[in-house]
Amino acid sequence: MARRISLALTLHNHQPIGNFGWVFEEVFRQAYAPMVEALGRHPGIRLGLHYSGALLEWLRAEQPGFISDLRALVERAQVEILGGGLYEPVLAALPERDRMGQLTRMAETVEDMFGRRPAGAWLAERVWEPDLPTSLAGAGYRWTILDDAHLRSAAIAEDAMWGPYITEDQGHVLTVFGTERGLRYLIPFQDVEAVIEHLREHATEAGDRVGTMGDDGEKFGAWPTTFEHCWGKGRWVERFFEALEANAEWLSTVRPSDWLASSAPVGRIAIPTGSYFEMGEWALPPEESRGFAAVVQRAREVDAPELRWLRGASWRNFQVKYREVNDLHKQMLRVSSKVEEMAPSETRDAALDHLYRGQSNDCYWHGLFGGIYIAHMRAASLSHLIAAEDIADAAAGRQHGSEIRDLDLDGRDEIRLATDGQVVTLDLHEAAGIGAWDLRAARHALTGVLRRRPEAYHETLRSHEGSQAERSAAAERADASTAPASNDAPASIHEMVQVKEPGLAGKLVYDDYERRSGLVRFLRADATPATWGAGGKGDIGNFVDGPFRVDRLDDMFVRLSRDGSVQLGDAEVPVRVEVGLGLGGGRVDPTLEQVITVENLGATVLEARIGIEYAITMLGGGGNPEAWWEIAGGRTRHDGSGAARDVDRLAQGNNWLGVQLATTLAPASDAWHAPIETVSNSEAGFERVYQGSALLLSWVIRLARGDTFTASIRHEAKIAIDRAAGGFGAAIASS
Repeated sequence: MARRISLALTLHNHQPIGNFGWVFEEVFRQAYAPMVEALGRHPGIRLGLHYSGALLEWLRAEQPGFISDLRALVERAQVEILGGGLYEPVLAALPERDRMGQLTRMAETVEDMFGRRPAGAWLAERVWEPDLPTSLAGAGYRWTILDDAHLRSAAIAEDAMWGPYITEDQGHVLTVFGTERGLRYLIPFQDVEAVIEHLREHATEAGDRVGTMGDDGEKFGAWPTTFEHCWGKGRWVERFFEALEANAEWLSTVRPSDWLASSAPVGRIAIPTGSYFEMGEWALPPEESRGFAAVVQRAREVDAPELRWLRGASWRNFQVKYREVNDLHKQMLRVSSKVEEMAPSETRDAALDHLYRGQSNDCYWHGLFGGIYIAHMRAASLSHLIAAEDIADAAAGRQHGSEIRDLDLDGRDEIRLATDGQVVTLDLHEAAGIGAWDLRAARHALTGVLRRRPEAYHETLRSHEGSQAERSAAAERADASTAPASNDAPASIHEMVQVKEPGLAGKLVYDDYERRSGLVRFLRADATPATWGAGGKGDIGNFVDGPFRVDRLDDMFVRLSRDGSVQLGDAEVPVRVEVGLGLGGGRVDPTLEQVITVENLGATVLEARIGIEYAITMLGGGGNPEAWWEIAGGRTRHDGSGAARDVDRLAQGNNWLGVQLATTLAPASDAWHAPIETVSNSEAGFERVYQGSALLLSWVIRLARGDTFTASIRHEAKIAIDRAAGGFGAAIASS
């Protein structure tokens, strides 16, 4: 009897909430449209396709013909459309109510657009936790696709991965397909013949095996160098489909649901918490990640069987690794609770939609594809959460007030101050810095800025730039290990090292403290804008990360203090700092005033530069002409650097956002500003990313024992259009 096997392909297509429209368009032309056109030419090829909610919305609005073509493929039983979470959340990060809401809304969307309710769910980033069957089955899904790493962690042997397994939670049953590693590495990076031969080697006389390959659709044209390989001269997809058709007597393509309709699962399985292999490495702290990678490399070199048991950290560890991720996640949980309390209504539906969009996974982690470093996507996620909270607070009549509460769930209290125009949170145990400063009407997170911190891949960048000879050798090794016989196939992005601009390793700078705003800085009296850089280091006091106590808390005002010290040479000068922070103004013109008093408690004269440091984003990256500073009568771009003396007023803003922030100072101060830039790695290579701008307002002081210095900083925001009323952005007059 001839040996036979089946192939279940599933392509996951996703664009994040907040991504640029031109990116949607470009990837559509490079990957999404060519694939559907190819399927139209090859009606015998059957597979599964998944499109995340934000992408479906764009396709419906911008490419209705594509949706019609896709529906035709569904109606002729060639394509199966998968569901999942509507806006591609990591389900494990959500309360159960939001899991069910996202899953159900996606199923309804797919049914409405394509006439079939989905049986399969795409699991964002394949982040699995053992309770997910309850959520998925409860929303009507029968199966999902995980990674081969999940099956290995569940003690499934390598030769037993050619079929789906049953798992359950609390009696809720779910079938799990596992992506076969060989297929994932071969498609589309190796010769078509190599893929066919790999399948032939695993065929059986019973024909009871199915090879699953669930992976990103963008790798078929949108990843670096893949368009020419897949659709241009290389014609990889066309040749692959032709080969599948030519071998149809022993190799059949199936939709996953069709396989389940005719074949029983291989057996039962209990899957521990996990994701795909690389995700576990990315979730580790930098030092641990480098050590883990070295162990994995050694194990691969000797083909050690223990390799299958090596796993990194849980996806949830991103909330530990990045303070900004944890703040985002906990803000999402708080907003979710507020929306849940709302009575059913169109208003609640609007809040829920914003909440779901704010749960899109991309900015809740970081790796080769993760988006916490992508400033405009982070701003979009925060914008939706601000909108949802604003709607819920207005409905409950609780837009004003203050509270002391453990907002970030670290076991220590923070302060939240709110008016109908803004929400400000302060971390008492880390310098009482402003962690969030959200403008409700504009739906903009002014302090949504990322800290510059070490990453494990920074060592790769340093090594890459350090030796031309090593770079050449590494490139040759990568070509040898990934290229097909024709030498035309691209390397996998997991193995390529690309640098978008020379000298990036020299731009690696790390902050000594979290990039909150309103931080009290003590610098040497002779500090300059150059030595300050964009802040983040060089402090001679201990007020940028130490705890402050609460001396007074009212509805819109808090007074805080800390007894600390400033190091002047060999002398440690005891110093008391008091900070008063008050909110005022209305919905479209909120104000925030900060008054700082410094007192020398020691015998040594305190001579230093005292300043208040802010980290602000006006989305000014790339020289955005809409984002600007206005200091000393001149207007410059917001991602530039500058310094001015004796400033009693300055302003900054973004015309497209419809936000202007005017600042007045007493006494007049020096004003230094500079961009906060990180160096991160993405599928496009190492790149410099603008996160926001640092602003230092400072004075050189000389205080004898018992002397004090007081300064006042008043910020007045002007919002052009209240987006809750239906507006979005407007030009602010340059005056």
